[in-house]
Amino acid sequence: MKTKRFLHYIYIGATSSLLAFTSCNRHRADNTPADGDTIRMAYSELLTIVKHDGYKVAEIRNPWKQGKVLHRYVLVERADSARMAPKTAGMKEATIVYTPIRRSVMFTSPHCWLLGQLGAEYVVKGVCDLSYIYVPYVQDGIKKGGITDCGNSMSPTVERIVALRPDAIFVSPFNGVSYGQMDHLGVPLIECADYMETSALGRAEWMRFYGMLVGKEEAADKMFADVVRSYDAIKKEAKRSKTSPKVITERVVSGVWYCPGGRSSMGRLIADAGGRYVFADDKSSGSLPGVPEKVMSSAQDADCWFFVYNGMKAPDRKFLLDEYKGYAMIKAFKEGNVYECGSTTGIPYFEEISFRPDSLLLDFAKIFHPDIYPNAHTRYYKKME
Repeated sequence: MKTKRFLHYIYIGATSSLLAFTSCNRHRADNTPADGDTIRMAYSELLTIVKHDGYKVAEIRNPWKQGKVLHRYVLVERADSARMAPKTAGMKEATIVYTPIRRSVMFTSPHCWLLGQLGAEYVVKGVCDLSYIYVPYVQDGIKKGGITDCGNSMSPTVERIVALRPDAIFVSPFNGVSYGQMDHLGVPLIECADYMETSALGRAEWMRFYGMLVGKEEAADKMFADVVRSYDAIKKEAKRSKTSPKVITERVVSGVWYCPGGRSSMGRLIADAGGRYVFADDKSSGSLPGVPEKVMSSAQDADCWFFVYNGMKAPDRKFLLDEYKGYAMIKAFKEGNVYECGSTTGIPYFEEISFRPDSLLLDFAKIFHPDIYPNAHTRYYKKME
């Protein structure tokens, strides 16, 4: 379970339930109109949204198969559904979603958090992987009976999902795995492929799409604009520093060291904060499963080492060496520049960083550049004692 949590969220590209899509072709809808006004997406590389009279068409490019479409949605205003029926009737292979969504089941923790930030927490009626969701309104809703625990995302309790009569189910797609029964419920599956974006702002921009789904488009646009302003200001400030430390992330899990790809959101966050990521030259946007000895050949001279841990007790030096003795060769370990973040200690790390990357960027900038941020307090990462 720890491995699943680790992969699903931290890499922002290897994060969430292990349910996924069956085929990109089943979602193609060549009979959707090609005209309309394109809503400009400034950072997202995977999402295109075109506004038409009475509806919007949102297209998700397949991050695993270049030139293919993962999913195409037609968003129809619920109040306008009757007028739009003749137009949408011919879009047989597109997924029609009536907005605003009133009832949803969520398979992903960051999206629960986002809906709360947009003031749309009332939409969430069911969740999977409850033990991994550190969102107060969700936990409170479970206790009061307003939100249903729908089980494990790898094998959800379909009967509970059906009983909730959701308008949509938010899932996280992975390459080559099927949704199984979920594909046959007649409920739109919102494939949250935002984690496969190659930039943190690209992923965060998906909040605009999610805002459209739940009737909070204006709030989402404002929130994203705030994120961009904050992110750009921090990035600009970091450039004033004279320091540029070399950085390695994460730890060995079951004999494998999973590191973010060089073009992943995390890899670019490190660069934007003024750090030099050890795998910056890598071209992948997902995670890199590596043999520890091979990772060490690149990480040995790293000035800073960051990782996230599960559980209430923070790992110490002895714990790390018991886990993998090779850690002792890392420069950051020798010099005491190891930073750890507890995923269950009250700070909603995984929930926040997907859609507030500026908060994580600020943490990195404070650690990388003590000349600019002397004695600064960090939100997520703390220096290992």
